[in-house]
Amino acid sequence: MRIEQLEYIAAVTRLGSLRRAAEELHLSQPALSESVRNLERELGVDLLERRRSGAKISDGGRELLPHIAGVLDAVDRLRSAAGDQHRTSRTVRLGTVNTATVPLLFPAIREFREAHPATQVEVVDGRQADVHRGLLEGGFELGLVNYLEGDDLPPALETTELLRGRPVVCVRPDSPLAALESVRPEDLLGEPLIVMRPGYVMHRYVHRLLDGRAPCFSYSADGAEMGKLMVAEGLGATVLPDFSVAGDPLERCGAITRRPLAGEDTDVLLVVQRRQAGPVPRAARDLYRLLVRRARTVRAERERRSPPGSA
Repeated sequence: MRIEQLEYIAAVTRLGSLRRAAEELHLSQPALSESVRNLERELGVDLLERRRSGAKISDGGRELLPHIAGVLDAVDRLRSAAGDQHRTSRTVRLGTVNTATVPLLFPAIREFREAHPATQVEVVDGRQADVHRGLLEGGFELGLVNYLEGDDLPPALETTELLRGRPVVCVRPDSPLAALESVRPEDLLGEPLIVMRPGYVMHRYVHRLLDGRAPCFSYSADGAEMGKLMVAEGLGATVLPDFSVAGDPLERCGAITRRPLAGEDTDVLLVVQRRQAGPVPRAARDLYRLLVRRARTVRAERERRSPPGSA
């Protein structure tokens, strides 16, 4: 059972229909319906009454509403108490999938330390679900995660887009793929491929790109930084967002390079997220603003480097 599932039931009750709740929560109706069905299976109770005209709260669900409201109230009180503690703490905790650390995160942290010399920044690496859980449970004040354009966003989190890029193939300069102007999906099948573990957006993207075809050999890596190190050591190629490779120290020293994927127009988004409910410590708000400001600088630098007429 997840807190957001209870929040979904409360929204359906308040708005009177599954469709209106999905619109308010910025979720697709099938995704909302499936989440509610999972909760129903866990509780053994039909919470919604589903008809051709739509779905609304069932009699059984209505009987459970006071308990649901009590749980949500308790969660709000817990988050508020945690927020009070964080406001007086000297640590800002940031969960990240470790993408764009060089052009974005590291400069922002450096500037933050100049303004907050006594505040520690704790950067915790994890998959998207780990970061979301930490944000919702109060373990993180901020989170940096990736999405593919069109993905549903968590309704309980405030999301701000920082960078937008395209997937690229990251290889060593002496790789046969580096000799290509652009890399086709079938070109990846003949080379060892370093794939992100399940739970990372690029894992989902690569499986969609290859459409069920398997490379000659594959490794599993935990995050972009490990993937780039494995590429630099000659273990194979990997697929990452362009903003994860551009300006990386391994690229600057010539250990890795990147090539575009032929015919691919998928956008990968790097976003910063924070909880919508509850107070936010001032230090976390300042780091949030620095990340947004630094992202504007990175985008401007990319535009200056792009040749006229490029996408």
